[in-house]
Amino acid sequence: MHDTNLLQLFSDDIGHAKRLLELMDEEFQVLGERDLVRLEKLLADKQPLLAQLDQHGRQRSQLLASLQLSADRAGLQQLAERSPLGQELLDRSDELGELLERCRTTNERNGRLIRANRATIGSMLGILRGGDTPSLYDSRGAAARIGQQRPLSQA
Repeated sequence: MHDTNLLQLFSDDIGHAKRLLELMDEEFQVLGERDLVRLEKLLADKQPLLAQLDQHGRQRSQLLASLQLSADRAGLQQLAERSPLGQELLDRSDELGELLERCRTTNERNGRLIRANRATIGSMLGILRGGDTPSLYDSRGAAARIGQQRPLSQA
């Protein structure tokens, strides 16, 4: 009975992880387009998936712990050895692990794009506020000295 429950949790989470991966790929595109309305919707769609993955992860750990097994791959292998569904449990676990790893790398990629966008916007705001000015060069190629720097809105 525990093995069928565990298998169902794996199957559900595989579906959740696939959907999360789709949303994160779409998020990457939306971040590039800087479409904040679509980005907000994507973030709202991701939240319940993340919550489900977290909840099911805890349930899997609790199921293994209730059987006096460790809540890791070794504990799952011990359960698989004594279950008729053992190989399927291990296969589903591996599939979920691969999907979650892809989600992690996709999330890191999206994070890099967010940081790059943040730096670009920060630089633009600095120029508009007059604190940061782009480097300008004189006829000799040296950095030009600008006596008074004013915000672009006052130029």
